[in-house]
Amino acid sequence: MSHLTIAIAATKTLTFVFGATITYLSWAAYRRTNATELRSLALGFGVVTAGSMLGGSVDLVGDLLPFGSSQALLYGVLIQSVLTMLGFGVITYSLYRE
Repeated sequence: MSHLTIAIAATKTLTFVFGATITYLSWAAYRRTNATELRSLALGFGVVTAGSMLGGSVDLVGDLLPFGSSQALLYGVLIQSVLTMLGFGVITYSLYRE
């Protein structure tokens, strides 16, 4: 494993820890207040966090995938970008809800 691979894995792990914490705290606030905006906020952060993890996982296990490691980076970036876009869309929706 190269130093770059280790750095990517470490930052993805920390992204997961922080993202999961924000998702949990948002969900706990929703459960306490029953505010649907907070439920949407938790969902949005969950999607962004999942996108980061899934995109990074596709990139790291590229050699095992049928399309090979050369395309793994592109697929990983695409997956992460789409889920980040969707997650931020849900977060934006939660902030505009009344």
